[in-house]
Amino acid sequence: MARKASVSPARRWTLLALKIGLGTAIAGLIAVVIAVVIAMQSLPSFESLKSSPNGQMIRVHAADGSVIVSLGPSYGRWLSYDELPDTMAKAMVSVEDKRFYMHPGVDPIGLVRAGWVAYVRRGEGRRLQGASTITQQVARNIFLNNSYSFGRKLKEMILALALERKFSKRQILELYLNKVYFGGGAYGVDAASRKFFGHPATNLSLGEAAVIAGLVKAPSRYSPTADAEATVGRAGVVLDVMEENGDISRAERASVRLEDVRMAPEKPQDSVRYFTDWVMPQLDTLIDEEQAPLDVYTTLDLKLQRTATAAIRANAPQGVQGALVSLDRDGAVRAMVGGLDYISSNYNRAVTAERQPGSAFKLFVYLTALEAGYTPDTAVKDSPVTINGWSPRNSNGRFAGDIDIRTAFAYSINTVAAKLGMEVGFGSVADMARRFGISTTINTHPSMVLGTSEVRLIDMTRAFASVARKGIAVTPYGITKVATADGETLYEHQDDTSRVLVAPWVAAGMTDLMQTAVNTGTGRAAQIGRPVAGKTGTTSSNKDGWFIGFSSGLTTGVWMGRDDNRPVGVLQGGRAPARAFAQYMKVAVADRPVEQFETEVTLPEWQLEPDDEAYGQPDDAGMQVDADGMPIQPDGGEPEDSAAQPVTPGSAPPAEGEAPQRIDQRWIDQVLGREQRKPAPERPRPPQEAPGGQ
Repeated sequence: MARKASVSPARRWTLLALKIGLGTAIAGLIAVVIAVVIAMQSLPSFESLKSSPNGQMIRVHAADGSVIVSLGPSYGRWLSYDELPDTMAKAMVSVEDKRFYMHPGVDPIGLVRAGWVAYVRRGEGRRLQGASTITQQVARNIFLNNSYSFGRKLKEMILALALERKFSKRQILELYLNKVYFGGGAYGVDAASRKFFGHPATNLSLGEAAVIAGLVKAPSRYSPTADAEATVGRAGVVLDVMEENGDISRAERASVRLEDVRMAPEKPQDSVRYFTDWVMPQLDTLIDEEQAPLDVYTTLDLKLQRTATAAIRANAPQGVQGALVSLDRDGAVRAMVGGLDYISSNYNRAVTAERQPGSAFKLFVYLTALEAGYTPDTAVKDSPVTINGWSPRNSNGRFAGDIDIRTAFAYSINTVAAKLGMEVGFGSVADMARRFGISTTINTHPSMVLGTSEVRLIDMTRAFASVARKGIAVTPYGITKVATADGETLYEHQDDTSRVLVAPWVAAGMTDLMQTAVNTGTGRAAQIGRPVAGKTGTTSSNKDGWFIGFSSGLTTGVWMGRDDNRPVGVLQGGRAPARAFAQYMKVAVADRPVEQFETEVTLPEWQLEPDDEAYGQPDDAGMQVDADGMPIQPDGGEPEDSAAQPVTPGSAPPAEGEAPQRIDQRWIDQVLGREQRKPAPERPRPPQEAPGGQ
């Protein structure tokens, strides 16, 4: 009987190792299958995966429709597989995963090749690279992160296998092309196409598709905005690979001139950002869409924005900041400048800074007086006055005596403003300011009539715009429409003309006063060759300079001053701010028809024969000046304010800095080009309300 051959120990160990290895492999395979099945069960539906995570793309458009800035991650419009250009899909598959249609989610050939490269270069400290398939990239982008570890790589492979089991190749490629990051904040081919070429991905040429496909490998390195030469070089590699893989012919490759591919210009990031920083937070109050990409259409006129920026920079004295807000007749913001340079300071002085307006605040004093029965021709007296220990004076230290309201406003006479405030009530003046949109705290000390309460430029501009609109409230707005990337309108601005702040005749009277201030008074530097109405403002020690005015349906406010609130010797509202206003407005209204002001004031019947009861007494004329409040020094007048002096009709207006003249109605009408008017009947006054406050 033959003896059984003995098995050598080495062979036994080898067989044992093989059995263990086979068992381990089978166990591992079973574990992977189980993991893949579990992963499949937990995967969301395809529709759920299409939602855009990690933020919302918002494209902000100017009034002409051009995109001025893109905010947040850019996801563009979701393109179905059938909408994707065939060249885009081929370019991406060729350069990123040429065996995409053959592997089950993980590419064994690619793994082996990447492993061999890693082994050969093991001394260089390089990790496993080049082995991720498109499906793995989808898994990583949606479910994982970019941190590198063996555990994360294993999860990525399992998820890729699960994705291949649950979804078709077309669906996976659709997910990939709509979610992969291309740099510059753009996620997906549509966002990348819009950002880099300025048009939807459905219109991509072969050269453009090659540029986009080449970005995935290193978005920051190959981004057109970072290195255009590197972008073109990488796109050439993509085209060569496509030809090698048979996705394009040699003739097609030769026909592409990458140097002719035109990139969309970079959007401006300077002063426009003052506007977008102000307007974008308003979205939360207009719509509740937080995921879908949005197109926000705004009121900003890029030409006027550039003009406004240039006007502020050209006229602001050295070391001084400036701001400008320009509103159309319905409140549309056409230009907004929050400072000299957004890059160095993004603090928006147009909408955030609170500064004393000086005599620009007299708008509310005179509005209150006009509503109480005064007219532009009402006689008043420029004489010394003391109110609860406060004695305002005019900057030249003189008093003009008997003048009218029009002259007092044109030359910003402080004593008259103080007397008017005392008569109509300082509380009433504060109420008028709040009625016209002043949102900051307004004190009711007597000196408030000279603009000692801090205000915002946009609020003051809004108030003047409401006067220009004949007393109808104007609310500044910057968004005209909000729509999804698919074109669905979520919001559209509607003009509201229902709020009437003052009667039309009050607004007309105020316009009369402001037109006179520009034509003959402190605002002459704001003249632009067509009717302008406005008011200057200068605070004590020349810390702030203002000019706010309107013409041809456009209202513009200008402020200048130092951020540290230090005095600026040369700063007066009638100088640099008024000149900046004029420089801007000459361009802004050039294409608008000339509009004459309706300054022939028609009073209501009850005003024609006023009686004492129509006007009442001051609300709070007896209020004490707070010890830490408004200035009570005798030199608290504005540098631009002066007393009026008599002048003969027909004489020229005084030069800047000279004592102003008293102007009779005949001379006013002659300067403004109006027909001669009969003076309005003088408003009767009770003895206790006589000018002078005595």
